[in-house]
Amino acid sequence: MDDRLVVFNAGSLGPPLRAALDSFALGEHIQIEQENAGSLASARKLTDLHRIPDVLGVADYEVFPHVLMPKWVHWYLAFARNRMVIAYTKKSHFASEITTNNWWDVLSRPGVLVGRSDPNLDPNGYRALIVMRLATSFYHQPDLSERLLKNSTIHVVRPMEMDLLGLLQAGELDYIWSYESVARATGLAYVNLPDSIDLGTPADSSVYAGAGVSVLGRTPNDTIVLHGEPILYALSIPVDAPHPALAARFVAYLMSDAGRRVMRREQLDALDSPVLVGTGVPVAVSDAAHGPVAGRPVP
Repeated sequence: MDDRLVVFNAGSLGPPLRAALDSFALGEHIQIEQENAGSLASARKLTDLHRIPDVLGVADYEVFPHVLMPKWVHWYLAFARNRMVIAYTKKSHFASEITTNNWWDVLSRPGVLVGRSDPNLDPNGYRALIVMRLATSFYHQPDLSERLLKNSTIHVVRPMEMDLLGLLQAGELDYIWSYESVARATGLAYVNLPDSIDLGTPADSSVYAGAGVSVLGRTPNDTIVLHGEPILYALSIPVDAPHPALAARFVAYLMSDAGRRVMRREQLDALDSPVLVGTGVPVAVSDAAHGPVAGRPVP
């Protein structure tokens, strides 16, 4: 029997899933293979390279219906939430001044370098652009998005958000667009954004939907428009996963009280009631999620 478990996941899911994988495999002879990449980049490993993992975890559940369903996956499970923040260190320019009330002014000052991830590879990248557009309306500053982008030009863009952490810690960047879970887990200072723009507050869903961005779609010649909405992480077991039974056991563990405790210890806000969408869900996963198959996840 081949006791391997192959997991592709979003960079920000790397540490919490690794901790959960290690806990799950404790005392068993299971070989763990984990690959961290931007969520869209991870999805394209299936669509472009035809590399099929046992479990695919993404930082935006929309990756599944927009890119992978119905050919590559038949269902997905929304299981955790997050919110956008601005992370920085004591070495950052104006670190002693930045607050929730003036972050947009600090990030648009001359000489400030702000890192972001590639929106065509990583949800954090397109979410950063959405937040900038929401901020333009929220602060009644018509040119704010353009001003913020001037300090976040292409030479400070990296494939995924986790790639920016070393640059920030080394002082090569002043600030990065990040997730609250990542900032907390790495001990970085961070600025909370207003609820109306941080993509972390379900009550503000209609406000978030007012901003959108275009990113590469299923093919290099295709684009999809993604609108702002509360951040929801999701996972699935792809069609033709090499070890589906073991994958189902792991996902069931992840949805258990023990699995949620591990993720929360790693600062990821695991949902008490995960939501299943789609068909053909393994019984072990359906039972662990404690809920019927639904049409659309609601945080």
